[in-house]
Amino acid sequence: MTFTCFVPFLFLSLIAGCVARPFYPLPSKISNETRLPIQTSRPYNIAHRGSNGEIPEETAAAYMRAIEEGADFIETDILSSKDGVLICFHDVTLDETTDVTKHKEFANRKRTYEVQGVNTTGFFTVDFTLEELKKLRVKQRYIFRDQQYNGKFPIITFEEFISIALDAPRVVGIYPEIKNPVFINQRVKWPNGKRFEDKFVETLKKYGYRGSYMSKDWLKQPVFIQSFAPTSLVYTSNLTDSPKIFLIDDVTILTEDTNQSYWEITSDDYLDFIKEYVVGIGPWKDTVVPVKDNYLQTPTDLVARAHGRDLQVHTYTYRDENLFLHFNFHQDPYQEYDFWLNKIGVDGLFTDFTGSLHYFQEWTSPLSQNDSGDKDSASKLLDKIALLISSYKNG
Repeated sequence: MTFTCFVPFLFLSLIAGCVARPFYPLPSKISNETRLPIQTSRPYNIAHRGSNGEIPEETAAAYMRAIEEGADFIETDILSSKDGVLICFHDVTLDETTDVTKHKEFANRKRTYEVQGVNTTGFFTVDFTLEELKKLRVKQRYIFRDQQYNGKFPIITFEEFISIALDAPRVVGIYPEIKNPVFINQRVKWPNGKRFEDKFVETLKKYGYRGSYMSKDWLKQPVFIQSFAPTSLVYTSNLTDSPKIFLIDDVTILTEDTNQSYWEITSDDYLDFIKEYVVGIGPWKDTVVPVKDNYLQTPTDLVARAHGRDLQVHTYTYRDENLFLHFNFHQDPYQEYDFWLNKIGVDGLFTDFTGSLHYFQEWTSPLSQNDSGDKDSASKLLDKIALLISSYKNG
């Protein structure tokens, strides 16, 4: 399935000039009554920081590209500016994925703060106002990926991100993370004693995100709230019934808020506790299936134990490049998708390459999303196969 009118407009508009004002009018005024619904019949294709395998992460261009490529959800990390505006950015420092070091006017902003128990030096988002952040341009994180879009796109706000999803030509879910809440709450203060989590949920409610998983309201505007910090998820459960996902890192890492290892977090007792607040877990792939010398080892029973508690499992992160593929998959990302979807049985995948996961699911699913429930679906499927064969012969 393709959406031909969406991305060309993106590049004509965004590359022409990225300015501080929102790219979209807020809030979105496009009705979703006539849009195709989100698919719920197969594991979710979650665009990790947008289609960031192609376009610099967390930018409007990356998210719009992901939607065009078939993402079910667009995923983002939420941090804050100095003046308390929520932004889409992964790192607490700007150094690695922006041109901040080229801005001489900000040369004196470099600081050292403790972040998750580690002294970290750099240019922190919390030391820049939104107006200042909008002067920066985002660049590709990995040097081996396409560099042509470096310097073309600005940092976007949480509200701008939401508008991208609401303005999509079909229903697209959002998957925002409450990122580094301990650090943000230490460094940014909001009026009336409000916390980072309060502002996060207020923004979601402002744009109509509400309702438990699979409810009518949720299907209209799907959202998963995610965090590595269990106390943030427990806190937000008192603010909204929107579904939440507890992210799980390597088992040796400690949580930023409770100082527990993720080994403890994956125990039966803890899963019994956290299931009262979340609808699923989001573990790192290697926590589910350990790796040694770049070869997969015997899978753990984490997925089975989660499913036994009616928890979904959304694993991260899937990347097409050989550098990230374990030797078992013979440099073939489709083999990796097949392993995780059909052998391990996860319910969603965070991927840097939305298009490749979408095509894999389309080619391996009996019916595409467009054909589901249609009495002529079998005929349409045969037509699709004939078209593929014709294209191959003509090629």
